[in-house]
Amino acid sequence: MSISTVTSKGQTTIPKEIREYLKLHPGDRIDFIIGSEGKVVIEPTTLDVKELEGILYSPSRKKVSVEEMKTAIKKRFTRKN
Repeated sequence: MSISTVTSKGQTTIPKEIREYLKLHPGDRIDFIIGSEGKVVIEPTTLDVKELEGILYSPSRKKVSVEEMKTAIKKRFTRKN
């Protein structure tokens, strides 16, 4: 388990093990996502396009309507701005 301390300014250092796992480099951006069960997920927002191969198709993945996609995009855009 990797542990980090939060400073009085709300800053922390991502442990080396986690940076390596996420392939983070100086200047990369990360996204903090609060899940429905209250867990927080950290995702790199800068990925090599080659790393995205295969993530869109999965036979077990729930199909999503165009309206659901538009709602999700709008929600995400609103949250970032």
